[in-house]
Amino acid sequence: MDGRQQQPQPGESPPATRAIASDFAARLGRVAPSRLGDAVGQLVAALHEIAAKIALTPEEMRTVVAFLTEAGHHADSRRQEWVLLADALGLSSLVEDMATTRPAGATPNTLAGPFYRADAPDLPNGADLSRDGKGLPLAVRGRVVTLGGAPVSGALIEVWQANGEGRYENQEPDRQPENNLRGRFRSDGQGRFNFRSVMPKGYALPSDGPVGRLIVQLGLCLERPAHIHFRVSAEGHERLTTHIFDRADPAIGRDAIFGVKPELLADFRPAEGAADGRLLDLKLVLCPLRQG
Repeated sequence: MDGRQQQPQPGESPPATRAIASDFAARLGRVAPSRLGDAVGQLVAALHEIAAKIALTPEEMRTVVAFLTEAGHHADSRRQEWVLLADALGLSSLVEDMATTRPAGATPNTLAGPFYRADAPDLPNGADLSRDGKGLPLAVRGRVVTLGGAPVSGALIEVWQANGEGRYENQEPDRQPENNLRGRFRSDGQGRFNFRSVMPKGYALPSDGPVGRLIVQLGLCLERPAHIHFRVSAEGHERLTTHIFDRADPAIGRDAIFGVKPELLADFRPAEGAADGRLLDLKLVLCPLRQG
């Protein structure tokens, strides 16, 4: 032994780093246990491990802090950059998937997203959601059923979507009519509902803030494929919040917030007898309320 400190192998945490993480864990161990303490303890251990493995430099640490600071400056009542970060990292979809597991055969749950409005108007089946008449016509025919295939009558179906330019009504209130491409319907005795709309277009997450710039710098995609949002509520069943995606959209395999699932892909096919229209048939499968 020559008295020199043993150097860690590549990718191995230095002894001092392991000691700090262990010391933090020991301090948490001396206070009352809690879920918060467990979560923070695991987060600290993971952060220390990552910092050690990549040999994080002081300059890089300052860059990380600057990014987090800028994200905070972009978060207010009109825009939530932290939510955008969680979405872009796939964390929001992961948490949603864990919190709303669905049995086989049920329509998967997804994030509601930032453009949902609870005050959309009640409309009769067959109504047109397009209040400005702009876009490629789309007819939607749907059914709400149970896991066993029985119709669910009287279900509340809330619908919202982007227009043919990939913009939601509450993104540009000066350009679109109030409640454009939004509505609430009730399923009939056979679980059916239908409405007219326009073909939605995909869009990109905001690129003018720190999160968007980070994703672009990483060479990743900000695109979301075209989709329509549905929220279905029915007595005795778990509420379903989901997307139905256009299978033909070129961004279908690179959704920026990881919301696409095979069960949510649909064909927006040409409507019979309409040279410039589209038709979407879909089935939304609810699962019963689970006890406990």
